[in-house]
Amino acid sequence: MLMRKDLDEQLERALENVNEDRDVTKRLLNDLINYISVSNERHVEAGAIAAKYVETLQRSNEQVVKIAGIIQRATANKGPEGLSKEEKDDLFELIQGVE
Repeated sequence: MLMRKDLDEQLERALENVNEDRDVTKRLLNDLINYISVSNERHVEAGAIAAKYVETLQRSNEQVVKIAGIIQRATANKGPEGLSKEEKDDLFELIQGVE
């Protein structure tokens, strides 16, 4: 069973990972936008890659929402003992980077 301090540390770690991933993805997307803007041919060539970067950002948004929900439930229940097995599994998957 996770203790409150452990839960807080893991949630903080998960948010840091999400933010780091978002920063990298944003830089890659910006580089790709600059590459694509040169010609229509490049847009056709790299458009699918840009879509994947946007999907990555959308998934990170979903991860933040999940983490916020876990924090809200833990706070409302006054501790991690209020987390269900599913919520603990979701948290573990977020920390491991599994979607």
